[in-house]
Amino acid sequence: MAQYPYPQLVPPSFSWRRPEAGSELKVHEWIQGARELTDLKNADVVILGVPLSRSSISASAASETPDAMRRTWKSFTTYNLDYDEDLTDMKVVDLGDVRQHVTDIKRCHENIREAMVSMRTYHPNVLPVVMGGDHSITAMLIKGWSQVHKGERIGILQLDTHFDLRDLTDNGPSNGTPIRNLIESKIIRGEDVYNIGLHGFFNAKSLKDYADNVGLHYVTMRQARKKGIETTISEALDALSQKVDTIYLTVDMDVLDISFGPGVPVATPGGMFRDELFDAVYLAGKHPKVKAMDMVCIDSYKDQSDITIKTAVHTMLSFLTGFKQRT
Repeated sequence: MAQYPYPQLVPPSFSWRRPEAGSELKVHEWIQGARELTDLKNADVVILGVPLSRSSISASAASETPDAMRRTWKSFTTYNLDYDEDLTDMKVVDLGDVRQHVTDIKRCHENIREAMVSMRTYHPNVLPVVMGGDHSITAMLIKGWSQVHKGERIGILQLDTHFDLRDLTDNGPSNGTPIRNLIESKIIRGEDVYNIGLHGFFNAKSLKDYADNVGLHYVTMRQARKKGIETTISEALDALSQKVDTIYLTVDMDVLDISFGPGVPVATPGGMFRDELFDAVYLAGKHPKVKAMDMVCIDSYKDQSDITIKTAVHTMLSFLTGFKQRT
């Protein structure tokens, strides 16, 4: 058995009964715990939980999301009827959760950065999928990626209701600051961010002005729906792929309309429909330059009948369906 190479991670607490040979799998039976493998480097995908919500501007139990998603895996099979695709040929490993400090947010953020450094060091050819956590984690994950892949130009495809361009001097590196954090840290360029799904009365004018000043690309939900979500996503991926080496997909689940995502800290009307989100991440998963993704900002305590948690798992599996179909 391989040595567990992650001192900053807590191995998965879940231990599912393994299925009998030849049986059709549920997702919880398919995804393996890291300690179950004899060679971690043979994985196709690694899953990481980041149970952090202390850096959220609004009250949030996003720290409970990774385990809430794991508990919901048993509700899904590995077969995607929409695309006639079974995911079982892929080897997916759950590495567990990043260790969190009770009070020290800076320490939590450093652990997240170090976790990505470890993943890229030990699994340089494996796709990371991250279950947040609030949106502040994205900045630290990308900083960790940049630390290992020096010289890479990184672009971001962001599905979000918000710009996430708040000034870091207001309340530190919160869930409202990750994109500005990366721009001002010179990890990414403003022109390499494509944000799709902004809508309504949920962004200050000053943040739009900042986005315009740094050349950030954004498409409102109204614009995307008129053009078509598949066309909008495809155009963003095409534009990014001509400029960057790596595309990082970040999905803030508050991009969903409140009727489809009641379990997010700041659920809003006028957002994305579930099917639009599934189509968007499927297309991103198919693109060869999309090399990592995260899902953030779900509060399972606010959820209703696990609507948002199940939608997040479906989002992850839709992305992995696209990933499996890469040519």
